[in-house]
Amino acid sequence: MADPNGTAVIIGTSIVTFLTGFFLGVYSVRGYLISPDLRAERTSNLKDPIESDESDIDEDDTILDHAPNWSNGLDADRKQGLRLEQEEEDKATAEKTKSSKKKGGKKGGAEANAPAAGQAKEGSPNEECKLVLVVRTDLGMTKGKIAAQCSHATLACYKTLSRAQAKNPSSAEAKILQRWERLGQAKIAVQVKSEEEMLELMGKARSLGITAEVIQDAGRTQIDPGSLTVLGVGPAPKSQVDLVTSSLKLL
Repeated sequence: MADPNGTAVIIGTSIVTFLTGFFLGVYSVRGYLISPDLRAERTSNLKDPIESDESDIDEDDTILDHAPNWSNGLDADRKQGLRLEQEEEDKATAEKTKSSKKKGGKKGGAEANAPAAGQAKEGSPNEECKLVLVVRTDLGMTKGKIAAQCSHATLACYKTLSRAQAKNPSSAEAKILQRWERLGQAKIAVQVKSEEEMLELMGKARSLGITAEVIQDAGRTQIDPGSLTVLGVGPAPKSQVDLVTSSLKLL
């Protein structure tokens, strides 16, 4: 026959062991059994802010936030810093015209057949039309930045001809735009090394009646605000655009 006293001792010991283990576990989880130094370190770690997922993104890969609103026209483009101010455009054109007058004399070769200042020349119906994108290489723009600025210049030139087409569908500008779209929308990227050279080319193009638009960067990423980045020359007949850009090296 089993000893009742022995059974009671076993049951009592089991209960005490269970309760002791339970309370030790609770105290351990709550940190009561950890040294003060470890407890302080643990508490400080819990208060550290969570690092943003965006902190690992390279600044060079940040999405550009100065894309133009192409539905609002010239005023919106200039307000966003994507067009050369009209006063600067007029000044550059005037300086180029003044310089040409000082040289005087008769022009020979291809320039003798150039259109009057401000008048677009349609050229032969079968002649290829092209758009030349003149990129400044002295600004140190990355490939992605150059691509974005060339896109702005392309759309700026296209909008200029589109507005002329809307006013007069039978105008030379309208026919040039239609031919450029029909024959593959040729685009060529060339380079210049200074703002002065770019402005000179813009003045020459406009004096020949060729569409010319300069993009002015807002300066929110890689370059200084107001920097002139890309000049779009055309679309226009190839023979006319070559009068302006044929001497430039490819980008």
